[in-house]
Amino acid sequence: MSWSKFEYQLQTWLERGLDQRLRLAVTGLSRAGKTAFISALVYQLRHLNAQQQLPLLQVAREGRLLGCKRTHQPDLSIPRFPYDQALAAFYSQPPYWPQPTNGISEICLNLRYRPQTSLKRYLGEVASLQLEIVDYPGEWLLDLPLLEQDFITWSQTSIDYLQHHPQRRALAQTWWQGVEALDVLAPADEHKIAQLAALYTENLHQSKAAGFAWIQPGRFIMPADHAGAPILEFFPLPQLDKYSAEQIHQAAPDSLFALLQQRFEYYKNHLVRPFYKEHFSRFDRQIVLIDLLQALNAGHEKVLDTQMTLTQLLQSFRYGQRDFLRRLFAPRIDRLLFAITKSDHVTRDQDPALCQLLQNLLQDPLQDLRTDAVQLQIQPLASVRATQELILELSDGQKTPALKGHNLQGEVLTFYPGEVPKSLPSPDFWQTQGFEFVHFAPPSLHQEQALAHLRMDEALEFLLGDKLA
Repeated sequence: MSWSKFEYQLQTWLERGLDQRLRLAVTGLSRAGKTAFISALVYQLRHLNAQQQLPLLQVAREGRLLGCKRTHQPDLSIPRFPYDQALAAFYSQPPYWPQPTNGISEICLNLRYRPQTSLKRYLGEVASLQLEIVDYPGEWLLDLPLLEQDFITWSQTSIDYLQHHPQRRALAQTWWQGVEALDVLAPADEHKIAQLAALYTENLHQSKAAGFAWIQPGRFIMPADHAGAPILEFFPLPQLDKYSAEQIHQAAPDSLFALLQQRFEYYKNHLVRPFYKEHFSRFDRQIVLIDLLQALNAGHEKVLDTQMTLTQLLQSFRYGQRDFLRRLFAPRIDRLLFAITKSDHVTRDQDPALCQLLQNLLQDPLQDLRTDAVQLQIQPLASVRATQELILELSDGQKTPALKGHNLQGEVLTFYPGEVPKSLPSPDFWQTQGFEFVHFAPPSLHQEQALAHLRMDEALEFLLGDKLA
């Protein structure tokens, strides 16, 4: 360990002991709005005194938050989060949503505030909280369950998933036909493996474009520096049940099975495990961003896919209460916020239905988390509010809530977007009607105008409020 890294670790232990450092994981599935959320979070804290837009954040409401500034990252190997580029996108003419991140990134803030607890006031009239916000692609998140699997288990799980999801199976048909004809005990053909791995990767891209959430291995579609490397050239085998355990165990080192198994383990040990060790195991708080409206638009199978994906992912994190020693040496996530993003794409009377739908979809894992003494909160939010809510008077004199905003094509729309179901509708529902929730563009703003939001202050109070007491 280098001296600078040792100094950082020592400083981290001291700050954790005094509750002066917090590492926040911003996670979620693809297109859930992570970049917009982090940008809005930084913006609201940085512009607090000028805008006064956080009434539900107690330290801000009481005037005790003195300021927030960006600080240098302690880990120089992690790219900085593109905050300035994202802010420029919101204030462009016309505005547009910032590009999603394609790798891990981080931004660090120092919050200065007047404490109200006796211990912190004894240490000084002004205290500080070092906030480290870590963002990473949702696709990388999907690799964490691999750490608990071997190649045979992963193959069986992946094939079983395709067999129970007709739309995914149809998208994978070309790859499936090619891989079914293989003899897994025969000598490996590198050229054939590369071809089938490319087909498998293309299927993952197609599945993501079709609205599916379960994309695994995640690095196949976001390879970063590993594009074209053999570490990304493997795939599940569908016919392993044809062979006895003894045959598989005695497979030759140059066999197809042995080569794919070797690459699978190498992928876990050189990409997934270090990523988990360096980042996920050190998080203190977590927010999971979920775009339920996008899933509802995509159909019944896509909602079930989102449900399964989130259930699997929640088993990969370390949750539980944090006493002093755990805070120092073995951090655990003690607060978990499920944020239903883009809640401004429906009228506010639908917020209870959004929360109830997520509760029903994640009933079992949520109960497990409560058993582990994790503080949970579910809330709809809009990081950057894209719509205005109106009341329309109909021809018969009745009044109805409505939204006004620009769609992604730049057209002005004023309409009632419809109701959100409180529970998952049956498959037959999508055969006759389905959902068509509109995607809106960011509002057009002048430089002096603030980014409007919905419930960002409530989210910040839950995630940071106790640390700023």
